Parts: sequence; structure tokens; C-alpha cells
Amino acid sequence: MKMITAVIKPERFEFVKKTLEDKGYISMTVSDVKGRGKQKGISLDYRGGRINIDILPKIKLEIVIHDRDVEDLIATLKSGAWTGSFGDGMLFSQPVERAIRIRTGEVETE
Repeated sequence: MKMITAVIKPERFEFVKKTLEDKGYISMTVSDVKGRGKQKGISLDYRGGRINIDILPKIKLEIVIHDRDVEDLIATLKSGAWTGSFGDGMLFSQPVERAIRIRTGEVETE
């Protein structure tokens, strides 16, 4: 199994969530986070001056999935989050040894 972590723009979250649901990916953990990437934030004109905002709001999705579904999930996340502009986000893949359902004690491995 793998955990796919996606860090995306907040304005893309509802579209990404709908895209995932349409493909059958229902389970996810969602967090409001802040961060920055290579662009080091953004510059805005505000009240006649220029201000730099170096830490931006983002949404972090964490989804644990079977290895056979990883590439489809990544393609789905990429297509849902893509706008073509800086700050679209990042995807990370990590191995998961096992998942244990607290209520039943059921252990799932690949």
C-alpha cells in the first residue's frame, strides 16, 4: 500500500474532491496547511505599495491506497488540481506497511 499526499490550492479542493469521488476514491484525510514552493510566495500590490506573502494557504490530502491503484489516483489528482500556474501543488508517495481499523481491529496489508 501507499500513502499519496497531495498539497493543492484551496480553490481547487472541491473540484479535486468531486473528481476523486467520481473515480471511486472516497476515503481521505484533509488538512488546512500553509507553505511555499520554489516560487517563494507571491507579490501583491496593496494600497499603493508592494507586499510579499511568502507563506500561502494550501490544502493537504492524504489517501492510503493499494499499489495497483497508485498511478490512476496520481493521474486523477494531477488532472483535478492542475491550473497551469505557479503553486498548483505537489504529490508525494510513501510506502505504508499496514492499516489497522480501530473499530474492528482489521489489519490490511497489500
